[in-house]
Amino acid sequence: MPILYEKDGPLARITLNRPDKLNAIDEEMPRALQAAVERANRDDDVRVIVLSGAGRAFCSGYDLEIFAESPRPCPGSQEMPWDPMVDYRLMSENTRCFMSLWRGHKPVVCKVHGFAVAGGSDIALCSDIIVMAEDAKIGYPPARVWGCPTTAMWVYRLGAERAKRMLLTGDLIDGKEAERIGLVSEAVPADELDTTVEKLAERMASVPLNQLMMHKMLVNQAYSNMGMESTQMLATLFDGIARHTPEGVAFKERAEQEGFKAAVEERDED
Repeated sequence: MPILYEKDGPLARITLNRPDKLNAIDEEMPRALQAAVERANRDDDVRVIVLSGAGRAFCSGYDLEIFAESPRPCPGSQEMPWDPMVDYRLMSENTRCFMSLWRGHKPVVCKVHGFAVAGGSDIALCSDIIVMAEDAKIGYPPARVWGCPTTAMWVYRLGAERAKRMLLTGDLIDGKEAERIGLVSEAVPADELDTTVEKLAERMASVPLNQLMMHKMLVNQAYSNMGMESTQMLATLFDGIARHTPEGVAFKERAEQEGFKAAVEERDED
């Protein structure tokens, strides 16, 4: 199962569960994640969701063995000429699933260790509050070639200039830097991550559910008023385009021939 769900008093614990793949996103995970969030939403005893990843990382992004190494046509990569609406249908559904964290009734505290990169950063940034290990890494390397963050949460969390700094380089930053620039709420030593998240989640769970819902809805509505949904529509279309540009096609062919690790190393080199 790509997602584990556990109820622990007023907390619902949702865990990305592909540890052998660093919790890389497969075709099942987005919908399983949404189903888990909806399960928590329906449970009146649950006040706060704690989102984490099993094993050595939070999430390493999409599983490139599925999406990059497999010959065309495969999920996210069509034979040419391509139909942008096919891509949009696929990725807009995934975006809606990730955004269930943001739009759900219950506040979500995300615990990031290891990596939250590419599509994994999309998932983390859809949470309400993020706590990172200081040595964890977050970023969106496919911004260099072959991707656009469909949730567009970078700009809503960082503002224009810092979002551009991240997306125009595809750089990874550690938890300390993520806290410094305001991308995440807090960064703590790795051995303090669990305790810090538990204290925060329990503190939030002491607030009546109706209060939690009202304040989450209030803040979220401000972002909706800024045009979040329109921005995400554009970002999702751009993501499909990025996989079918000349550079995107070349990256895909390289991944098929040499493996995604080699293709990524070439893409991300200075």
